[in-house]
Amino acid sequence: MANEDNQSAAEAVAQIAQDISGCTLCVLHENRTQTVPGAGSPTAKIMFIGEAPGQVEDEEGIPFVGRSGQYLNYLLNLIELDRQDVFITNTVKCRPPGNRDPKTDELASCKPYLDRQIETIDPSVIVLVGRFAMERYFPKGKITKIHGQPKYEGGYAYYPIFHPAAALRNPRLRHDMEEDFKRLLEVIAEVKRRRESGDFEATTADDANDDPPEQLTLL
Repeated sequence: MANEDNQSAAEAVAQIAQDISGCTLCVLHENRTQTVPGAGSPTAKIMFIGEAPGQVEDEEGIPFVGRSGQYLNYLLNLIELDRQDVFITNTVKCRPPGNRDPKTDELASCKPYLDRQIETIDPSVIVLVGRFAMERYFPKGKITKIHGQPKYEGGYAYYPIFHPAAALRNPRLRHDMEEDFKRLLEVIAEVKRRRESGDFEATTADDANDDPPEQLTLL
C-alpha cells in the first residue's frame, strides 16, 4: 500500500508540474526560459518554499542551484539529508524579469499550484526560505526575531529561516542557519506527536513588524 501511495503522490506532483509548464495566468510566462515547478521527493517530510527562481533556475528548471543551492545542500548534509529527501519549490514558478520582486497578482496566480503541492506532498514541516515565503504565514513577522521558531497550525509546522543568499552575504548569519537546520528533525517529531494526539492548537511566533520584503537573488 505504501508503494501505491508513493506512486500516486509522484504522479500527482508530476501532473502539477505539467500544469505549471503550460501556465499563462500572469505576465511571467512571457519571458521565461522554462518553468521551475519544484524538485525532490513527492512524499517529503520537509518542504522548502523559496521566493522566486533566479537566472540559473530559469535556465535549468530546477530550484535553488548555484551558490545558494550548494549552501542548501551543505545545510541538509548537517542533518544527514540530501535534496532527494526533501521537496524544494518557490512562491512563484517563473523568474521575474531582472530578478525583481514578484508582484501581488503573480503570487496569487501561482498560489493554487503551491497549495496543490502542499496538499499532495503533505509534509510535516514547511520551511519558509526568506521573507517573501514567510509573509504568507507570518504577515507581520520579522525574520531576525522568528527564524527557527515553528508555528504549529493545521497539521503542519511552519518554520521560517534566513535565505541562503543572505547567509552567503553575511557570514554572521551562518551559525543561526546551521542551528535552525539542526532543529528540523525535532520539529518533525513534534508534528508527528501532535498529529497522533490531535493536539494542533496554533502556536505562533513573534508578530513583530518587518520592513517590506526584499527579493534575494539566487546566486
